[in-house]
Amino acid sequence: MVDPVKDIIVEATDEVEVGQVLGQMAELGLTKLLVRKPFAADSRLQGITTIGVSGTDVLIADADKQGGPGTAAIIEITTSKDVERAVRAGERGHAFVIVSCRNWVIIPLENLVAEFSRRGRRLYAMLEDGQEVDLLFTVLERGVDGVVVPASMLPRTKERLRSVAVKSPLGLSKARVVRVSDAGLGERACVDTTSTLNVGEGMLVGSMSSFFFLVHSETIPTEYIPTRQFRVNAGAIHSYILGGDDRTRYLSELQSGDTVQMVDCKGSRRLVTVGRVKIERRPLVMVVARAEEGGEEGSVMLQKAETVRLVKPDSTPVAVTGIKEGDYLLVHLAASKGRHFGGSVDEFILER
Repeated sequence: MVDPVKDIIVEATDEVEVGQVLGQMAELGLTKLLVRKPFAADSRLQGITTIGVSGTDVLIADADKQGGPGTAAIIEITTSKDVERAVRAGERGHAFVIVSCRNWVIIPLENLVAEFSRRGRRLYAMLEDGQEVDLLFTVLERGVDGVVVPASMLPRTKERLRSVAVKSPLGLSKARVVRVSDAGLGERACVDTTSTLNVGEGMLVGSMSSFFFLVHSETIPTEYIPTRQFRVNAGAIHSYILGGDDRTRYLSELQSGDTVQMVDCKGSRRLVTVGRVKIERRPLVMVVARAEEGGEEGSVMLQKAETVRLVKPDSTPVAVTGIKEGDYLLVHLAASKGRHFGGSVDEFILER
């Protein structure tokens, strides 16, 4: 799983490409730019950390000489001696070392990730043609600390970069339960992920695209059933869930290989991969709550079972079978109510 502090740098070849790429960087929330040729000061670069050969925030320096917090080194890896050279460069005080692995990728990066991790140094990798961002970020599980993406590759990697770029915590609010009622039989979806989930983590699910409840993972032990530390019993199949790209998805359309967000009670989030979705017919219960701020109402339909839990504002998981009117729950209120193919849009919409 990609660590939320991973970094992404965009590389432009010249001043013309710098101008072409700034809009895409802003769209993705990317703020670091590498240019290996000298370029003039540009007011459009305000708020952008620049990396280059002169007049930039971080200078590209000789990998074989002593560096400092304001320098970075770039090394092409073609032999094992280059791996050793990169490790030595990492010990010379540079802010980070960027490596380019054009032939062998995984084995050299595994060796480098291990060495840089042991030394507490930062390692970045160039994204080459045919390589995947996820591979670089997960080599030896830990992955590199950052990836340098050529501007020419941004269009075809945009969606994946949107998913792995640093995500700020989501705002969670208190909502008061105003009604709990049986909802009859219906199909509910268990989302089985390829990750071990933690106590306190869950998925944001709701019947309305602007009002999500934090549905807790099946990580709480009971005497009747073992934990399923990879699973969230997420609710009725019509429900919205927040996907890895910040778009909503219907639970009914999730499938193996999709990414969804895991969120904890503080709003911190990470991406996990869906391994399987189990849809079965079960008795459902509907929970309706009203946000303390703004008074907006939202609902969620979940399987009526002791192992299905929402989360209280004090971070305590509470079984849906024990929730009653007047209780308070953690919810996420989306800024925009309108959705078009999962993406937010500013339009009139009424969901009830």
